[in-house]
Amino acid sequence: MNTRVMYALCRDCLHLQAGAAIACSSCGRGRILSHPALTRLSIAHIDCDAFFAAVEKRDDPSLKDKPVIVGGGQRGVVSTCCYIARLYGVRSAMPMFTALKLCPDAVVIGSNFEKYREAAARIREKMDALTPLVQPVSIDEAYMDLSGTETVHHAPPAVSLARLARDIERDVGITVSIGLSSNKFLAKTASELDKPRGFAVIAPEEAEALLGPKPIEFLHGVGPKFAEKLARDGFDTVKDIQGAELKALIGRYGETGMWLKQRAHGLDTRPVRNDEERKSISSETTFRVDLSDPAALEDQLWQLCVKTADRAKAVGVVGVVVTLKLKTSNFRALTRRVSLGEPTQLAQEIFRAGRPLLAREANGRERFRLIGIGLTGLDDHRSDTVDLLDPSIAKRAAAERASDAARAKFGKDAVVTGRAARIAKARENDT
Repeated sequence: MNTRVMYALCRDCLHLQAGAAIACSSCGRGRILSHPALTRLSIAHIDCDAFFAAVEKRDDPSLKDKPVIVGGGQRGVVSTCCYIARLYGVRSAMPMFTALKLCPDAVVIGSNFEKYREAAARIREKMDALTPLVQPVSIDEAYMDLSGTETVHHAPPAVSLARLARDIERDVGITVSIGLSSNKFLAKTASELDKPRGFAVIAPEEAEALLGPKPIEFLHGVGPKFAEKLARDGFDTVKDIQGAELKALIGRYGETGMWLKQRAHGLDTRPVRNDEERKSISSETTFRVDLSDPAALEDQLWQLCVKTADRAKAVGVVGVVVTLKLKTSNFRALTRRVSLGEPTQLAQEIFRAGRPLLAREANGRERFRLIGIGLTGLDDHRSDTVDLLDPSIAKRAAAERASDAARAKFGKDAVVTGRAARIAKARENDT
């Protein structure tokens, strides 16, 4: 196809015609996507619209025109919310009590991850049918590389993607927004331009002009704190970064300066990978009542270490960095990390690393509402290593492996540590 010609795609009947259009010449409908680069771009970002809330509305039609929030109880946070709730200012990760103050008539629904996973699996199956290069980012979004698929599907990637969105809406019952471009960064940026149920295109040659007037935080990956620092340094818009010298940016921000410069010009060399490595394994919990007692917090930490270890063992990975996450009663987030001498997936070793981190923060005066523990710096598990500085690690590893085997054969209560038994007894007394 002539890439210099403007093309118009009907997102309802999938008719592709040359020239700009405001209505489809085939079906007469008006959901038209026009762009001169429409037939030559192949990198896409697919984002499910308010995914959890959309699934809940799909399963309960009475919720269609109501503000819906998916998340925990009064002490939890918003997992996601529908677009009606967003009109009131509700956002993901917002404390639930704040969300309900903004939108007191919202319908709050607890998360049903089994249902969401089932919907996500059906969507993934449809994406895999288009290309083997699908890189999930989370349960509700993914990148796709459709380079070379035109021969197989007898249509440019834009048409295949419009068909995908239509089929997901028909078969799964939710809507998606699509961004199409020449790289992952621009595709992600495009998918944010037209939501919900959108489809936007950014050609690489128009990226600089499109990005230039935007505030610096428009660049995906620039968080609020970094945006504040950039503003203090005189960078308020993306155009300010575009005009800055690369050497000066690197001198001030290190490798991040290089990254900023590339993104400001719409450059991104990362390939779409279907073998993207898992970045972390973690577990966390929000307490029903704020905790300040160090011993009680330590008990919570131990249980989360067991969960994290079980997850690491289940996927066959080890980690070399242990990260402790805490959130105070006034929502101040604390993150503390320690690197291990050898990578591990053992609960005992995770706990031994996380316990001192907790002890430095839990002084009995500060109250906490959340605690979490995680492993990063992951690699495939091969065998338990021997630490020459701590020879007893091999015995602890053998004991934990034996416990795992017993639990697998006889049930999770077959082997219980003294700490776990004490926690269970305390729970019985509380009830």
